[in-house]
Amino acid sequence: MKNMGLTHLRIVSPSPEIDEKVIRARAVHAEDIWENTKCFDNFSSAIVDCSFVVGTTRRRGRYRKSVTLNPEELSLYLKEKEGQTAIVFGNERTGLEAEELSLCNIASHIPSNPDFPSLNLSHSVQIYTYQLFRSLNSQEDVKGTWISMNRNEIDLLVKDITHSLETLGFYKQPGRIEQEEFLRDIFSRAGLSVYEGAYMKNLFEKTMRLGSR
Repeated sequence: MKNMGLTHLRIVSPSPEIDEKVIRARAVHAEDIWENTKCFDNFSSAIVDCSFVVGTTRRRGRYRKSVTLNPEELSLYLKEKEGQTAIVFGNERTGLEAEELSLCNIASHIPSNPDFPSLNLSHSVQIYTYQLFRSLNSQEDVKGTWISMNRNEIDLLVKDITHSLETLGFYKQPGRIEQEEFLRDIFSRAGLSVYEGAYMKNLFEKTMRLGSR
């Protein structure tokens, strides 16, 4: 939770054998999440102040939700939603019961191999919190992150390249327009990064300068 910027943890009917020392030992540098955790005797009281409640489950049936979203769809949906939302996970062994799911407004599932669909609780939580973090927070560019060129940047790169080729006398015959279209399509399909585009531009400019000596 703390990795993904979430801080409000609620536990319903916590097991009496919770070991405080074990929890603090495992929550390396995230003890504040545990310290601020709220515990409730029943599910109803845990969600009473929430405007929207999402129940996570892979199971379907007569008494279960007819609509379900995967984590990515859910995160995009919540991005536009106001109010406090709860994402509810069942226990490790049985998940959410039908009665508990009935108190939720919508269901959500993680697509997985039908021959082995169950995920560990911690893994499920990480998948959901990651998707929420990606959707609900503006992302700072990390050095080395792949940032694809947009259409305008590709058009400018193509113009720069064909200008360099023209300077070298490449277009003695018609064909520049067709080649620009060809290069634009190739670069778009290749998904060139901004860095790669700049590198290619410099490569052709250097070739132009050497050829004009």
